[in-house]
Amino acid sequence: MPPPIKVELHPHDPNWSDLAGREAQRLAEAIGPCLLIVHHVGSTAIPAIHAKPILDLLPVVGSLAALDARQGELEALGYEWWGELGLAGRRYLTKPDTETGRRLVQLHCYPEGSPEITRHLAFRDYLRAHPDVAEAYDRVKADCRSRHPDDSHAYGDCKDAWIRQAEADALAWYQRRSAPGRL
Repeated sequence: MPPPIKVELHPHDPNWSDLAGREAQRLAEAIGPCLLIVHHVGSTAIPAIHAKPILDLLPVVGSLAALDARQGELEALGYEWWGELGLAGRRYLTKPDTETGRRLVQLHCYPEGSPEITRHLAFRDYLRAHPDVAEAYDRVKADCRSRHPDDSHAYGDCKDAWIRQAEADALAWYQRRSAPGRL
């Protein structure tokens, strides 16, 4: 497991989207055809809220076996491979800055069809579409950061109950939006 890091929350930076796109391109070049798409998720993908300056990317792959076969290529890009890290059907990787060691990117890789992909996209899109919920999340993040400024693991645990409730609301909203017959 990656060690906990200091929790720094920064105002939204519109450059995060461009950085995510450039990193997605590097991943596509390294992984090849097993990579189907890369989604930018997490707080850096939600305008108007504070975020740790770490890109959360969700690469969708044709199969985990094909991704596993490309582990060396990802490590050559500077990624540290953590395997499932407690979530079956996922591959988790982190990319630190080579000079400072500061974490720059986190990859949450899932095979096509995984319900985890929908969960991440629903949460992101729900917060983008509901500024009041995004604002509430921003307050929760600030509170948890004040409680656990030097421990990203405890910070994550602090947000967990709020996120689980918001995810349930987001999934219901997402399913209604994508229901057949909806215009």
